[in-house]
Amino acid sequence: MRPAIPAAPPSELQGQPPRPAARPARRRATGERVIPGTGRAIVFLLAPFTFLFLVFLVYPTLNVVYLSFTNADIAGVGKFTGLANYVRLIHDRYFWDSIGHTVYFVVLTVVPLTALGLVFALMVQRLHGPVKSVAEILLFLPYILPVSVVYRIFQWMLDTNYGIVNYLFHLHLDWFHDPTWAMPAVAVATIWWCVGFNILLFVAGLDAIPREYYEAARLDGATRSLTLFRHITWPLLKPVTSVVLILQLILQLQILTQPYLMTQGGPFNKTRVALQYMYVQAFQQNHGGYGATIAVAVFVVILAFSALQLRIVKLGEAST
Repeated sequence: MRPAIPAAPPSELQGQPPRPAARPARRRATGERVIPGTGRAIVFLLAPFTFLFLVFLVYPTLNVVYLSFTNADIAGVGKFTGLANYVRLIHDRYFWDSIGHTVYFVVLTVVPLTALGLVFALMVQRLHGPVKSVAEILLFLPYILPVSVVYRIFQWMLDTNYGIVNYLFHLHLDWFHDPTWAMPAVAVATIWWCVGFNILLFVAGLDAIPREYYEAARLDGATRSLTLFRHITWPLLKPVTSVVLILQLILQLQILTQPYLMTQGGPFNKTRVALQYMYVQAFQQNHGGYGATIAVAVFVVILAFSALQLRIVKLGEAST
């Protein structure tokens, strides 16, 4: 009996060469499968971001660091002077005053922004349906306003003659020109402007907490709202709180536009913050190299404060 002849594939019957077999997926030493071509795809996807990151962040940062060692003008033309700018910075009383004003502003804003964001988020969380959505929109609305609009709103509210705050409390304060109240006034305007962003972050954190935890706690006899907040809500919100605190610390240390528009750094330079002093040196007095030195110093201050706060947050989480 003749053996059966296997049928040729359609490609061979039509005179076409057979297709090559697919390359099998490789496996790493850990047993994880590696799909061929994955590395090239990752490089292709990361290339645009890497290019923009290098061109618009890394290169300007390195250039500012280099300019801080020169006596360049605002156009970046100057000679290398070594550590002369940093020696000048150490003995510059106005720079240290601006750092003090910046820290004062941070103290006035960061904790209130976080606390008010949490309080309003807890209030919003009690609402349901369209009412909750409308409340979130209204609370977030100030955050999308330009700083110039915020300035005009508070210029009217805190006006000495016809401002609503002076009228309601029977005061005659010139808020933005009073050495004592100028910075608190700027801080209040900033809190009103920025708190909506924190509210949304806390609302998202509250929505992520499973409702079963509260139901189980009530079955165990924990019916008081304060008890539920202390033992369930607050511990589970600590990661969100840490993020809010660090974000607000970084943002408020970079303050510039609010005091620049509301007080112009006055009165008597009582509200001139670090970045505003950098602007004065670089763009008004044409000291580009010294302005770059101030920028580097502010970056170091922000980095140090952020690292310190992150360390404190981690120690707090470890203790609990």
